Parts: sequence; structure tokens; C-alpha cells
Amino acid sequence: MTAIEQTEAARPRGTRLPRRARRNQLLGAAQEVFVAQGYHAAAMDDIAERAGVSKPVLYQHFPGKLDLYLALLDQHCESLILAVRTALASTTDNKQRVRATMDAYFAYVEDDGGAFRLVFESDLTNEPAVRERVDKVTVECAEAISEVIAEDTGLSRAESMLLASGLGGLAQVVARSWLHSDRSVPRDQAVQLLTSLAWRGIAGFPLHGTDNH
Repeated sequence: MTAIEQTEAARPRGTRLPRRARRNQLLGAAQEVFVAQGYHAAAMDDIAERAGVSKPVLYQHFPGKLDLYLALLDQHCESLILAVRTALASTTDNKQRVRATMDAYFAYVEDDGGAFRLVFESDLTNEPAVRERVDKVTVECAEAISEVIAEDTGLSRAESMLLASGLGGLAQVVARSWLHSDRSVPRDQAVQLLTSLAWRGIAGFPLHGTDNH
């Protein structure tokens, strides 16, 4: 059950929930409000009302709006990092690894109540704590990809990170573009097109110790 689904299930005012369940409920409500309104336009009153709780209950869990926003960022940044690592570990076939990684980005932007907008389209990127988290997800995803590239090609860490950053950036930008174009190309087809583009580039680097790709 997602945080938003937990919000729907727990919304009636006055329902007593265990602390963790209440926190998840509040995060789900905050996600809905932040995605719909952006950080600056959202108010704690809106989030409390959406969750069906009083403002004091909300403040018991989160001292302020920024704390709530950062908690959501932590949750959803970790979600993408885990998805990329899972995709890379899902197969030893490198072309299929590329496809699985591209698909992880598409799945991320398509699902989870628009949470990707908090990470990649935030209106609060001038806030250092937000910028730190956004940079972290970009770097950690690139590091996960670079580990595979370095192992397979023998390229240096710096070279592998450049290539990995390119692959991750390509996946993120194209997945968001696909979503904003109303998914006029079916997801599987879009992932396959992007995989073909990425694979033709990365396959040009021979496997370490061989002349084969």
C-alpha cells in the first residue's frame, strides 16, 4: 500500500493510529498537496485537512513544512536509488541491464502519485537541504551504473562516472518528457527506443580484456 493509499484508508478525522501509520498517512497527504500545489503554495493547514487531522497532530510529527518536505524527498530519493540498483542486479546480460535501468526511470515517473516531481521538478531547489538530496539521488544512481561500467570495461572510475551520468541523465529526462507528452508512445515501446539509443553508445566500449562488446 502506498503512502497515498494509506492516507485514503486513514483519512476519517479522530481515528487513532500507531505513530508509524500516522506518519505514513501524513506523508501521503503531504505528497498529494505538494505535487498539486508546489512547496511555496502549500500550507500546513491544507495538509492537515487533507489528512483529516488537526494541525497540532501534524506538528507533533513534523515541526514545520520544510521538515515534512525533506522527509518526503528522503523517501522518494531512496526509492529511485533502490529501483536502479535492483534493475542493474536483475540480469548479467548488459543489454537487458540497460533496458531494465531505463524502465526503472520510466516506472518511477509514471507511478507513486507524481512523487518524481518533488525530486526532479521541485520549486525549492534553492534550499540547500533540498539541493543536497536531489544531487544525492543523481550521484548515487550514477555511481551504481558506473560500478557496472567500470567492472565490464576496465575504464577508470572518473570515466565510468561520466558515462553513467550520461545514461542516468538520458533516462531521467526522456522519461519525464514521455510522461509530459501524455504517453503518446506506449511505455514498452518508449523504453525499447531509449534502450536502443543507449545500447548503441555504451556497447561501443569493449568488455575488459576482450575485443568483444
